[in-house]
Amino acid sequence: MNRREFLASAAATPVALTFESEDSFVSLFDRVSLQGWNVEEGPESAFYVSEGAIAASKSSTFPAWLRSDQRYENFDFRCEFFVKGWIDGGVYLHAPRHGRATWAGMQIKIFHQQDEVPKSNSMGAVFPLIAPSKVNVKSEGSWNSLRILMDWPRLQVWVNGDQVQNLDVESYPELRFRLRKGYLGLSGLGYPIRFRNLRIRELPERERLEELYVTEADFEKWFISESSERVPVRFEPLGGVLRASGLGHLATKEKFRDFDLSLYVRGPKEHNGGILVRSSGRGLPDPRHYEIQLHNVAEAHYPTGSLYHHERSTYPRIEDEKWFPMQIRFKDRHCLVRVNGDTVLEYTGLKNLDPGYIELQAHQAGSWLEFKEIRIKRL
Repeated sequence: MNRREFLASAAATPVALTFESEDSFVSLFDRVSLQGWNVEEGPESAFYVSEGAIAASKSSTFPAWLRSDQRYENFDFRCEFFVKGWIDGGVYLHAPRHGRATWAGMQIKIFHQQDEVPKSNSMGAVFPLIAPSKVNVKSEGSWNSLRILMDWPRLQVWVNGDQVQNLDVESYPELRFRLRKGYLGLSGLGYPIRFRNLRIRELPERERLEELYVTEADFEKWFISESSERVPVRFEPLGGVLRASGLGHLATKEKFRDFDLSLYVRGPKEHNGGILVRSSGRGLPDPRHYEIQLHNVAEAHYPTGSLYHHERSTYPRIEDEKWFPMQIRFKDRHCLVRVNGDTVLEYTGLKNLDPGYIELQAHQAGSWLEFKEIRIKRL
């Protein structure tokens, strides 16, 4: 191998895969408080600090979890967890702010049992899909080490020094469209699991997202594209939340053709609205646009996630007045929609391949919809 080939080979190999030093790691736990962490979907008592460790209490039952303040894409995360007796829980990565952390992001399973034949729910599994290559857990009152190296699309996991996962996330259909950036999280499922020595080293990000609406300042990136004379539309920027009421549409000022769009949506009982893509920027009627439906009615002709007039979605796991994550992918003739961690629609018959606007629709007089953390990646 000549020098040029050697340098090219070295550049193609992620340095994180061989980096073992603890230099440049940042502590995620100060040993005395939960500063930097937040309890989600559970009471404040679900997690607490005891003897220099983060401890899960009996009130940490599902769906309670402990969420990091910061979102991460690629990283080297290390910690220790204590196992004595029956323990069940996990570590979330790329978890959403709201919704089903295991399915929108991923979970590395923590379990006390020393399975001779690894299963998809064994210690070290990418739960509940991919079994570890081996199980190595000390369960008789011992501290165990865990290392998670996420360098998309490569995911590697070590337990007590043994590598138990080494996979290309994009080679698994169940994983390839999961969130690529999100929160770290700890799950206890009501068992007395403890964590200590939590630290992280961030690796270079590869996913370049544009923020369409994250703060009020982003409202300048939109314009009212249609409003009813009878019930005028109203889109209010309320801090990080964009609230819609009345009848009409709000459109981006830029056009998009192929993209990954992610956002959170919230609405009341039987809400009705939509997200228009590849549109002319004039709301309705518009024969060229596609609409992803927002309609929380299980038996509706086109419930949430449907490609309106084209294909019905599988009704998603969402609840009235609760935020849920939504991912919409348009690529050439292909459309994919994920709602709260489930792929609810795939369609390959798109005919309009021209760039267009993205429009948020308010479509129910006397009701409302809310949107937040709207981000897009051009493909």
